[in-house]
Amino acid sequence: MLAFAGIVVSLMQTLVIPIVPKLPELLNAPASDTAWAVTATLLAAAVATPIAGRLGDMYGKRRMLLTSLAMLTIGSAIVALSDSLNPVIIGRVLQGLSAGVIPLGLSIMRDELPADRLAASTALMSASLGIGAALGLPIAAFVADNFDWHTLFWASTVMGAVALVTVLTLVPESKVRTGGRFDLIGGLALAGGLVCLLLAISKGGDWGWGSGATLGLFAAAVVIFLAWGLLELRTTQPLVDLRTTARPQVLFTNLAGLAFGFSLFAMQLIVPQILQLPEQTGYGLGEDLLTVGLVLAPQGLIVMFAAPLSSKISEAKGPKLTLMIGALIVAAGYALNIVMMSEIWQLILVSCVIGAGIGFAYGALPMLIMGAVPVSETAAANAFNTLMRSIGTSIASAASGVILAQMTTDFAGHALPSENSFKVIMAIGCGAALVALLLASFLPRHRAGATEHGIPAAVAAPTQKA
Repeated sequence: MLAFAGIVVSLMQTLVIPIVPKLPELLNAPASDTAWAVTATLLAAAVATPIAGRLGDMYGKRRMLLTSLAMLTIGSAIVALSDSLNPVIIGRVLQGLSAGVIPLGLSIMRDELPADRLAASTALMSASLGIGAALGLPIAAFVADNFDWHTLFWASTVMGAVALVTVLTLVPESKVRTGGRFDLIGGLALAGGLVCLLLAISKGGDWGWGSGATLGLFAAAVVIFLAWGLLELRTTQPLVDLRTTARPQVLFTNLAGLAFGFSLFAMQLIVPQILQLPEQTGYGLGEDLLTVGLVLAPQGLIVMFAAPLSSKISEAKGPKLTLMIGALIVAAGYALNIVMMSEIWQLILVSCVIGAGIGFAYGALPMLIMGAVPVSETAAANAFNTLMRSIGTSIASAASGVILAQMTTDFAGHALPSENSFKVIMAIGCGAALVALLLASFLPRHRAGATEHGIPAAVAAPTQKA
């Protein structure tokens, strides 16, 4: 049920993709304004994830999980009932506030499951982010082509309500609490820094990367994050324990999560464009959005099947090796994509290879985090790792957008992304995976013997005791 809740949250983020080009007409608003239906969710999710994790550690993970799912359900219902832009944006913000479901679910598993089931369960929970993203597009494309667009959000409302009820009835509340007082100033400062950073990344292409607004937001983000870091180091009960985050196992795992977030989104961005560009370009395949979804759908299944396999390797050899294997598979997938992009079956194969690598990596990341932090900080630490993946995704979106906009070819008087632009993005995706491999190599080796912070011996790495 926890994994189902994670899939529902990741589905929510992709349901809107098929109707984004139609939103100006559907909502009677300019495209520059309707883009906030996506941007608002991104910003809300980034702000909510670390705060939900910390509140979960303090006041109850199940309580915060139910709150997050309630936000998803209410937000979906508001959008489903809307025909104008403002309520749609409000609903999408509420949907974004549910992003803490996955790290909260991971932390509940650590507290409640026996050690022999923990690795497989957390691997599936972590992989739910990739599963939902891959399965959401074909489902959303089919519904958008055959039904009224509100149906997408009614479906999200129903799934959110089902997840809410099942968690309420089947998931126990963890007794592990940190207590203390919430770091309100730290939360506000982190939220401000994230909004400045992600707003500059997501809107920089529209405003201009050298514009005063974009540069001002980047500068503000740097200043706010520096001030926030100093504040957190001086606070007795910080929102994010930076001293724990600086431990090698946590630090390099978070940086690897950033790189994997980049790699995952780069593929999801370029494959749909290659499929939908006209065949007359010589490299486009001229397919519709439903076909795009069907090409990417097998990736979600591969991620789901790779997760339990990754857990077995983690239990036997340690999650460091699993993460390195995942990075190698993702890098190989992008390398294949550079030379295999002319047929539908080739793109299916490539997406499945990359999906397998993502399944391995996403299964290992939470085990590495939980093997290095005290049990009382699990939700906050997992939330921060999830946030790093989201930031990597945002950077991939911005970088890919710049490359596609700059490297174009003329087609019937219109500028379209060139074939080389896609190959450059594939090469960068491959490079990001190799960076993740390098970062993973710096992680401490697992050790045999006793458990560490409640994690099985083969999974835990040597860490400092809290």
